[in-house]
Amino acid sequence: MLLTAATATGAAGQIALGTADSKPYDERLMRLSEILGAVHYLRELCGANDGQVWRDRMKELMDSEGSTALRRAKLTRSFNSGYRSYSRTYNSCTPSAQTAINRFLAEGSEIADGLIKSVP
Repeated sequence: MLLTAATATGAAGQIALGTADSKPYDERLMRLSEILGAVHYLRELCGANDGQVWRDRMKELMDSEGSTALRRAKLTRSFNSGYRSYSRTYNSCTPSAQTAINRFLAEGSEIADGLIKSVP
């Protein structure tokens, strides 16, 4: 969805490297990626007319943090997981979907702020 299959294929060759390219903040980074995917789906569903703004933010995140094919694949997987999760749950914009959007925006902002403060 976000990247081509070639990136995923390249990542498969690096899986043997294990956690060589892991960062101490990866868990929060993966959660932020998942939130971006969920928000991308939900805001589109609710007619926000954001276009590709959430994908663009994900691309910026990947450009700055996707230093290897494996890291890019992990970030992509998290984004796609958030997107797919909510596409299976919501078929129309409901008050619950709106609440989820607001919660995700708040959580994503908190994570991003925390990452900015903690990463050298």
